[in-house]
Amino acid sequence: MAPPKKSKKAKRESKKSKKCKSMSVGPIEPRATESDWWDSFWQKNSPIPGSAIPTDEAEGFKFFFRVSKKTFDYICSLVRQDLVSRPPSGLINIQGRLLSVEKQVAIALRRLASGESQVSVGAAFGVGQSTVSQVTWRFIEAVEERAKHHLRWPDFNRMEEIKSKFETSYGLSNCCGAIDASHIIMTLPTVQTSDDWCDQENNYSMFLQGVVDDEMRFLDIVTGWPGGMTVARLLKCTGFYRNCEAGERLNVNIRILSEGVEIREYVVGGVGYPLLPWLITPCEYNDISSSMSGFKPNHEAARSLAVRAFSQLKGTWRILSKVCCLLHNIIIDSKDKLQPDVALSSHHDPGYGQQCCKQIDPLGKAMRENIAKHLQHGKEKAPSN
Repeated sequence: MAPPKKSKKAKRESKKSKKCKSMSVGPIEPRATESDWWDSFWQKNSPIPGSAIPTDEAEGFKFFFRVSKKTFDYICSLVRQDLVSRPPSGLINIQGRLLSVEKQVAIALRRLASGESQVSVGAAFGVGQSTVSQVTWRFIEAVEERAKHHLRWPDFNRMEEIKSKFETSYGLSNCCGAIDASHIIMTLPTVQTSDDWCDQENNYSMFLQGVVDDEMRFLDIVTGWPGGMTVARLLKCTGFYRNCEAGERLNVNIRILSEGVEIREYVVGGVGYPLLPWLITPCEYNDISSSMSGFKPNHEAARSLAVRAFSQLKGTWRILSKVCCLLHNIIIDSKDKLQPDVALSSHHDPGYGQQCCKQIDPLGKAMRENIAKHLQHGKEKAPSN
């Protein structure tokens, strides 16, 4: 006797059940197919006599990707879900095998670190140009979403630690960081009819501004504003400026110094910035008072943290975006050593003349004088060797 036929309704339910089962299976990462990506890459790009590539394999890894293997694995863990769960078509190598998360991260880091063309990066990994493009942008989107906690304004306890380090190292009481800005050169003008994007050196560029702490970690960044602006104008276009002016930042803890004067929280910046109660710039060149002469080198040493941070950033990552500031912070947070040989040997904005802002807020000037007098008082009290 033949088995009874299933009704049409039963067949539909059976198909629906099978479909649901197939949909419930999560994405499977093809880790095994590309687990040997580093061996293949190192063999193809291993150093030859006279090359700048380190012969030590661990150092060679940092040379190509700017991070240690441990930090690389951490970055992979951050973006793994995004790079596995939305696999677009075409993410394959020349042999037709799907790319592992590790290889995708390596491709993106190499592209950002070297600035080489997509064709050159693709050839080094055995993938096509379009794959390098897709992988890099997917990686950038994933890091910007998953690594937000590595770039944020400090809470009260962390800020107290930062202020303590600035006072110990530079004698600047209640200082919360250093601010600077740098030009990012663009290949083509973003707005062809606007001169705002054409800067003082006739380059088409945009600004990247950042506030850093005592370890050169970025605490606040803003980018995307035209490079033809002045630094002072750039500052006033930012949320950081609006928050500070509204008392929502750099307004938590007022310090009462031994001389009885009050010092609010502030950051230090260069002569391109206005002198404000919460942004302390260098003294004018014609101010040769004893307190200001002692203040100037300490201020410059603290301010140079931001200059060095940008030099390190632009030397490490040749294609700059917000994600590179996140990667910069991840390296610091992971206790990875910043590569000393990749920092730009000159200023991070070579060829650009120094801007000078003449805006002086009276409260800012009084603040600077009180900081300078306190610094001088501390030096006078310090025992001589």
